[in-house]
Amino acid sequence: MSTASSVRVGIIGLGNIGHHHADRLVDLGAELVGGLDIQAEARHRFTEKYDVNTYEDKNELFDEVDAVIITTPNRFHEEYAVDALEAGLDVLLEKPLAHSLESAQNIATVAEKADGFCMVGFNNRFANPVEVFKHHYEAGRFGDIKHIEANYVRRRGIPGRGSWFTSKEIAGGGSLIDIGVHAIDLALYFLDFPEVVEVSGVTRSQFGDKEDYTFVEMWGDDIGPEGFNVDDSASAFIRCANGTTISLEVAWATNRPTNDEFFLRGTKGGARFDRASHELNFYEGDVGGSNHLTTADIDTQVNDTHKSEQKLFVEAVAAGEAPGRNTVAEAISVQQVIDAIYRSSEEGRAVKVNSVETPPAK
Repeated sequence: MSTASSVRVGIIGLGNIGHHHADRLVDLGAELVGGLDIQAEARHRFTEKYDVNTYEDKNELFDEVDAVIITTPNRFHEEYAVDALEAGLDVLLEKPLAHSLESAQNIATVAEKADGFCMVGFNNRFANPVEVFKHHYEAGRFGDIKHIEANYVRRRGIPGRGSWFTSKEIAGGGSLIDIGVHAIDLALYFLDFPEVVEVSGVTRSQFGDKEDYTFVEMWGDDIGPEGFNVDDSASAFIRCANGTTISLEVAWATNRPTNDEFFLRGTKGGARFDRASHELNFYEGDVGGSNHLTTADIDTQVNDTHKSEQKLFVEAVAAGEAPGRNTVAEAISVQQVIDAIYRSSEEGRAVKVNSVETPPAK
């Protein structure tokens, strides 16, 4: 039986996120074989740092590996994921699944028939507080979760004006598809992915296209507002078929404090999870002895969520079995909500979520 150390992995897309994944592969003891990028400078930096071969031709990389991790800009997810799956490789594809719902569905169609599997990089699911909450939720501690408040708000945090992140053509959107995708995924994951039937949403672009955009730090370089044509904040209300609802607040930039909190409101109890600090609190009430309310602080170890995600991926590749979580079908559900929020904002009304046949989890 293969072991994680025998799994040969390549990285497609050798920017900052590609390096982030490569570092964790090395820590896990997997065999980092090489990388792929269309830019010569990116290939040179990767070779210098990791002492591996890099390629411009994907087929040369595919011949050397068992699996790939795809960290390209969103528009190119479909191209590389489809080609890798058709080559018989296993794929870890960074979120979102694609830059558009149509492109995401194309990936899903290929993944359903492929010999390899496709796992989607929603790393926040692997945070220890999330795992603890899911344990107690599945044990019935909270009853039925009826509503989730999901926040992923930065006071100032546009990742790089003038980069691919702020181009609708390449990214597919702005704050909603970049960081809102994490908030939507976590909320649906907490709820075991109920069917979403209706969405009402508004997206805004109020800061990124201004010459006087004020910030203290930025993920990339601030090239400027020219070409900034995506949202920098979004608000939405999501209604599920079982009556559960989700309220969503997302922002790259806004005049309010940063907020990464999720509030989960159930019939027996509730919880608060702070994605940034890893804080987890439970809220419960009881009549035993006397009416009383309990607030519990849950202490967990802070873990590297990308490393935990990669560990599962590499072990699944070694075992020759799909991991059974972070599936393409789940990622399609997230993409449908994103698509519906953008449509709702454009049309100025609540919209039905596109009903499409999604492939079963592999």
